[in-house]
This record gives sequence, structure tokens and C-alpha cells, in this order.
Amino acid sequence: MLILAPPSPSVRFVPHCDPSVVRAKSFRCAADERLAEKMESDTAVRRIKPSGTPRYGAEDGDGACGRNCEDNGYSGDPKRKPEVRLFLLREGLAAALLSGFVLLLWGLVHLSLQQLVIGKPSGEFNAERARRHLEQITSVGPRPVGSQENEVLTVGYLLEQIEDIRARTAAGPHRVTVDVQRPTGSFSIDFLGGFTSFYDRISNIAVKLEPKRGAQHLMLANCHFDTVANSPGASDDAVSCAVMLEVLHALANQSTPLHHGVVFLFNGAEENVLQASHGFITQHPWAKQVRAFINLEAAGVGGKEVVFQTGPENPWLVQAYVHAAKHPFASVVGQEVFQSGVIPSDTDFRIYRDFGNIPGIDLAFIENGFIYHTKYDTANRILTDSIQRAGGRYVRDLACATGVAVLGWFVTLLSVLIVALLVTLLGRSMFWYTHFYAAICLYGAAATGKMILIHTLAKNLYYGVSFQILGDLYFDVSLLLWCCSLVWLTQRGLCSAYVPMLMVAFPLVTRLLLTKEFKHRGASLKYSGLYLLGLALPYVHFMFLFWVVFEIFTPIMGRSGTEIPPEVVMASLVTLTIVFLSSYFLHFVYLVRSTKWILAALGSVFVVMFLLVSAGLFFPYSGNPNSPRPKRIFLQHTTRTFHNLQGRVESRDSGIWINSFDFTAVQHITPQIPEINDSIRTRCREDRPFCGYPWFLPVKFLSRKNWYLPAPEVSPGSPVDFSLTSKEETSWGTVKMTFSVKGPSHMSLYLMPHRGASLSTWSLGDGTPQFDLNGEYFVFYSHGLDAAPWTFWFEIQPPTEPDPAGPEGMISVAISTHYFFGEDRRTAQLEEILRKFPTWAFPSSWVSTYDMYRY
Repeated sequence: MLILAPPSPSVRFVPHCDPSVVRAKSFRCAADERLAEKMESDTAVRRIKPSGTPRYGAEDGDGACGRNCEDNGYSGDPKRKPEVRLFLLREGLAAALLSGFVLLLWGLVHLSLQQLVIGKPSGEFNAERARRHLEQITSVGPRPVGSQENEVLTVGYLLEQIEDIRARTAAGPHRVTVDVQRPTGSFSIDFLGGFTSFYDRISNIAVKLEPKRGAQHLMLANCHFDTVANSPGASDDAVSCAVMLEVLHALANQSTPLHHGVVFLFNGAEENVLQASHGFITQHPWAKQVRAFINLEAAGVGGKEVVFQTGPENPWLVQAYVHAAKHPFASVVGQEVFQSGVIPSDTDFRIYRDFGNIPGIDLAFIENGFIYHTKYDTANRILTDSIQRAGGRYVRDLACATGVAVLGWFVTLLSVLIVALLVTLLGRSMFWYTHFYAAICLYGAAATGKMILIHTLAKNLYYGVSFQILGDLYFDVSLLLWCCSLVWLTQRGLCSAYVPMLMVAFPLVTRLLLTKEFKHRGASLKYSGLYLLGLALPYVHFMFLFWVVFEIFTPIMGRSGTEIPPEVVMASLVTLTIVFLSSYFLHFVYLVRSTKWILAALGSVFVVMFLLVSAGLFFPYSGNPNSPRPKRIFLQHTTRTFHNLQGRVESRDSGIWINSFDFTAVQHITPQIPEINDSIRTRCREDRPFCGYPWFLPVKFLSRKNWYLPAPEVSPGSPVDFSLTSKEETSWGTVKMTFSVKGPSHMSLYLMPHRGASLSTWSLGDGTPQFDLNGEYFVFYSHGLDAAPWTFWFEIQPPTEPDPAGPEGMISVAISTHYFFGEDRRTAQLEEILRKFPTWAFPSSWVSTYDMYRY
């Protein structure tokens, strides 16, 4: 064991500078003189400079220090300060420590995600019984609003089960009341650029569980049983309804009465952009007694449910969740990311918060979002366990080092984005969609290697002081940057400030505790191990956050449209992950003897992965039923009719309109189906509402690449009946136009005022027209069974003078119909082309019409 004699306070340390071997002599000698003065004047951590060329070596068995130690310039002079030998890490040991640390924490993250509560059948919650509900609900197939499957079969099953619970618990201390609501209404929402939604006789099943003496206050639990047109919707959201049925059963069977009442809302129109929840909270008489809510949702299939939205205010809800949940799982970072609008999605939470002004909690499954809203979202993919669980020079040096670190991050990001651009130009976008760790190897190796290279060059070419000083300095840089982010987030009032707080507190305490070890031994194995141990807690939390980010954003890239380059997004996410993880690992770059073998290994990984990606060995999609990664593509067999100002048909055509909802467009479809190619690519007609195509939702800005394959006309059994019933000039100078529409359960209305004209008011929502980013108006309409014709009106201010370059009249009005179920949904041409799609594609198809009128 190496024993170092304590220094004598009477001996002055005089640093030794050898001009023949030291670069930047004047800088280093001056720095050493200041160091000597500092070491005499205080008891701070000593930053010790080597004499001449540093000598490194391994510590031998008797305690002698060889080549992996750095001395302080002691040359044997008895009047000099006794020698202190400081360890520098061997390159292989440093790489093994850091990579093992990261892999261990990543393993802990995945281990924690598997720790689901395994339910046992009891008098409380029975997961097996809930699974039977799930299988029964999904057995009828997709359940779009207005279909028999949604409005009759699913409603009938839920009512049957609720009535059975009511009958079995009639003698107990609780009363169960059931109400089937068929609301009609409209509202405006700033989702997808902003539009207005109108609904007519959609379905809600509200069940109130309360003590027999009654309850003044109610808690609302919400799920939805409707689905998108082509998905069984097991996770989104039949599993939540199955859970709610079982919770209702468990609570109703309790022998002790509840203190307050609970309303279980099984809503039948969430996929139609949150319509049923609006109908309940704004129209149902029970809504006035609701004091808080829990919304059960899904953006993936199974795994742990995560709380990703709470509030507004009322922290007691979160405290209640923490106390009640056996394994609480929440992230305030997720809430702030979700509410920022970065994720193109929304839930009923928004409706209850904004229209009901009540606080709540939003819970959702997020794992395996690749099969969200696809045919693969089936009951067998949801684990029963998931169901059971629901000053001075130093300041200048610090500023300079901070600049080097930030510049290194910028150069690293730029370099990785160049790689991403090359991958895109080679036509290999989304290679990671099925092979996630391929992206980690390619972009992660590039980012890590670039960052290490920058700091290696800085260490060897720019700096001329002791490596130990640099290790200290770059630890302080990381600490400073995290402190700045902590202050900034705190000033903005963001709860996410707790993350930088962890990254400040734990490393700082660890560093203070290890000061003596680092001062006397340098980067010894003991110091390195204890240093990493001190970082374990904040880093494992950080890695959990990264898991959430990748689990959400990787599948989103498969449905984010043709305009967002996914390689830029994925490369940026991987690089930011490396940047955040490396913040306190930069410390080690300056404490290893060399990085050449680490750089060589990372360079080899990058080159090999780039060659494999360039060769096309990583196909983006997979039809493997055990782990599907489908390509989403929408097909509408549509007939379009355009009328002029006189009401005559100006033009008419029919075809199969094709939308690809990821960046690769039809690149991989064309070899399988040659008729779908760029020769039938469409153009947006700016003089027609929403480009003249039957957009189901206002997402044309996400998918500007579309294809139109000529096909025969469609002739639905229930065609749309659209008519202008009245047109009158008002005394205040506007023109009021009233329309009547009778058609299928799903329709979209588009309004495009011509240049100089403007809508002033209408009969929808709060009376104020809501337009999208392009100045057009989109109204989403749906109805349940036995709905009356839809009547609406608007007032328009005519232009002061006609626009010679624009279309005739003052406004273009278009109505599109969408047939999602029944006999009208299919045509022979659709069936023929659907059979040609490969197994790795998920084509979602239906029949539609588009009729445009000018007034």
C-alpha cells in the first residue's frame, strides 16, 4: 500500500518548468506559480502540475507507482515538498467503467418496467374477469362512431354487464344508477392547427355509484370504447373500459359505503376528437357535481401505465395517486412535453380541464406504440399483469472551458445531422423503425466519438496544464451548465426543474466527499468507482426519461407525415441523449492517459453500421405478428365533384386517393405495387378548399405528398344531401347563409373565404369561427343512430371588390363524406389493390366523396 507523508507547512512548493519539454512555457509556468501561491494560501483542493513529461504506470504489488501515476515534480531534493503520485486511468479501464455503468443503468430501467403487479383473484380487483370483458368488447372488431358495432353491440354489452353488477349489489350499501346519454353539440379546439367539431346523438353510458343516502360530490372515471376505423382498439381504449367495469364491480361489492360518489363514464366518441367527453361535461346533469376526474387512455400497448398529465393545481390528486398506487409511475417532464404540443395527440383530459374546469389525472399505456391505431392492437397483446397494474482567473478559465464544451456539443450535433442527411439522401430513412439499436450504434457512435475527439484535441493541443486540473475544471463546467438550466426552468415555473436539481445535488455531494481521495490519489480505481456510484441515482432517472422519449417518439415517426425528416429527429434525440449522459463523463476524458483505442473502436462501429445501413440491410418495416412495425398508408376511393358559381358541375373525377403517413412515402410500396408511383403524384389546388381532396382531419400540412390513382365512380347507398336552404343580406352588411346536410356518420366541412372576404360569426361552437394556419375553416361532424339532418349557418363579409386572379364569388364551401363501416365502405377496386399490399404494410381504407360549391 502506498503511504504518502504529510507535507511540512514550512516547506515552500516551487514548481518546476522545463522549457525543453513543456509546450506553452510561459503560460504553464505562470499557471504553476499561481498554483503554488494558491496552495500556500488556502486548503482548497490542490491542482498539481507534472514535472517535464508525465510518467504513467501501473501500481505494483508493493505500492510503488509506475506508469499510470502522475507526480508533482518532486526530484529528490529534501527541501522540496514530498512527492504525491496521482493516478490517471488506463484507457481500457475507463471505457469498461463508463460503458458498464451506462449498460447497468439501462438494464435497471428495463427491469423496473417489467415490475408489474401480478394480480390474484380476490374480492377486490380481478384481472382475469377484466380480461374477459376486454376480449368480449374487442370481439366485434373496429367500433367507429355511428356503426352498429359501436352504437348497438358494444353499448348493449356494457349495459348488460352494468345491469348485472347493479342487480347483484342491490342489497348492499351502494346504489348504482345508469344513464344512456345521446348528446348533440359543437365546440372549437386549437388541436391540429385549430378547427370546429360538431356531433349529433353520439353515445355515452354514465354509471353513478354512490351510498344509498346519496352523495353531494362525485369523482369521474373516464374511458372510451369507440375506435378508429381499422383497429380493434384493445389498448385504445377497450382495456380501460374493461378495467372500469371491474373497478365498478369491486367498489359496488364493498361492505363499507363510499364517502363520495363515483361516475364511471364509458364514452363512445373519443376518437372523433373528444366529442363524447364534451357532451357529458357540458350537458349531463351529473357533471355539476364532479369535483375531479381520472382519464384512462393509451398511446401504446401494455406495459406500465404512466401519469403524464395532472392538474390544473390541486396537488392532492397526485398525493392520492401516490398513496393508492402500489407502483406509482409518473413524469412531470412527460406532462410538459405533452402539453407543449410537440406530440400530435390529445385526450379527454383537455375537455374536462378546459370546459369543465375540474382537476384530474391522465393515465396511459405508452409501451409499444408501433401498433397503436392498427389492426395489431388486439386483446392478446395486453398482459393480464398490465391490466392489474393500471471570480478571478478561474472564472475566465471556467468560461473558456464552458465555451469548449458548448462548442463541442454544437459541432457534435452538426456532424451527426450530416450523417442523418447522408442516410436520407441514400434513401435509407427510418432504418431504425424496426431495428432501434441500429440507430444507437450509428448515431450514438458518431456522437460519442466526435465529442471525445474534440476534448482529446483540446486536452493535447490547447491546454497546457495538469490533467487533474482539467478534470476538476470540466466537472465544474458540467455543474455550472446544470445550475444554469436549474435557474432557467425555475424562473419559468416549470416542474421539470427537479431534473437539473438532481444533476446538481448528487454530483456535487459526491465530489465533495471524494475531494480528499482525488487530491491524494487522482483518478484511482476507488475514486472512479465511488464517483460513478454517486451518479447512479440521477443517471438511472435520466435513462428512464430517455426510455420514455424514445418509446413515444420512435413510433410517432411512423405516423408523423411526409414532411418531417425522421432521420433528423432520431439523430437529434440520440445526440441529445449522449450530450446529457456525457455531461459528468467529460471529467474522465481529461483523466485517461489516451483515447486512441476508444476512438478507434467507436470509429469502427460507425463505419460498419454506416456501410450496413447504406447497403439497405435494415428494412424499416416488419409484418412479424409478434413484433409488428407496420407502414401506415391511407386509401380513399373517392369521387370529387366541383360546382361553379352558377351551380353547374365544372368538373368531376374519381380515383383512389393515397396518403403515406411517414417520410418514406411510397418508396417501398412502388416495387410491390408498380401502379402506385410518382407519375400519379397530386398537386395542391390552392383555389379549392383543402386542396380539393377529402381530408378526414385537418392534417394536410403533415402529408403534402399524395397520390391519385384513377378509378371508377363510387356510389354509396346513402349519398350526401347538401343544400343551401337560405341566403339573405343582413342590415349590418354581411350575408347569412343557412345549409342543411344529411349524410353518413362522418363528414368534414371545409370553408374557404376568397380574398377580401371574411367569416364574422356562425352557429357552431361559441359562435366565433376558428380557422387553421392557412386561413381555411375545418368542421368535423359525426352522429350516432337516428340523427336528424344537420343544419348550420354562417355570416360572411363580402369583399369590397372581386379578386381577378382568384376564384369567382366570395366563398368556396366543400363537404366530404366518409364511409367507415358497412357495405358502403368497400369497392371492388379497393379490394383489388388492398390484396397487393405486403404483410408489413397496414393500409387503412374507406370510401369517400368530395363536393365543392362556390357562392
